[in-house]
Amino acid sequence: MFRRRRREDADQPNSGADVAADGEDWADDEQDGPAADGLSGGPWDADDAFPERDRADFGSLLVPITPEQQIELATDGQRVIWVSVKSGQSELRVHAFAAPRSTGLWDEVRPEIASELASVGTTAQEVEGPFGTEMFAHVPVQPGNPAAGTVPMRFIGVDGPRWLLRGLIIGAAANGTEPAEPFEDILSDVVVVRGDHPMPPRDMLEISLPAEVQQAIEQQQAAAAAQEAAEGETGEDGEQGYQIDLNPFERGPEFTETR
Repeated sequence: MFRRRRREDADQPNSGADVAADGEDWADDEQDGPAADGLSGGPWDADDAFPERDRADFGSLLVPITPEQQIELATDGQRVIWVSVKSGQSELRVHAFAAPRSTGLWDEVRPEIASELASVGTTAQEVEGPFGTEMFAHVPVQPGNPAAGTVPMRFIGVDGPRWLLRGLIIGAAANGTEPAEPFEDILSDVVVVRGDHPMPPRDMLEISLPAEVQQAIEQQQAAAAAQEAAEGETGEDGEQGYQIDLNPFERGPEFTETR
């Protein structure tokens, strides 16, 4: 179902200065931004000579896929805000943002994350990881309800040329109860398709679906709505999941949408 995007059909953004339609210049400087630096040279920019690997094409993100993991999209009701890869009791969430050409954003974003965590009574620790400086915290499952417990999270940021890729490892892999390497490997092999269109720094790059997957989701949504109407009931948390096999002829990673 997913298009497995490879290097030969990746977008090739040009290097010219970007000027927004309203006259504002978002290119900032003419020099290139900081290079991404992960476990094996990635995450990658779409203009890099990145290694060939099966990747699910979400427009701005080409995410590695394996049969052992489930791919899920999280929405805010109007747009997709995360691509999530789940395995065992852990998950990796990724999304990307536009960034200035000359400087990165991760050093600016970390204090903001720490402030947000402090507002819910959590202290974040800065630690060095395979992608550089990251943050670790035990985040309340339900802020204001200590009885609900906490979940360990690693907040990772990688500055690339005119983009910031954010990764969030949640659950057992964040504190070492489960191996983190499979998720780190995926994050390190994500390809960011920034494009050459002008965007203000900090705007999230659009996460999209191939047309055939979107059509399948809409069909499943319609079927679920019809079933709910017939049964006269909805789920307790209002969330709906739609699962689509990437390959109908063999077991492989599954795709799920959650709201």
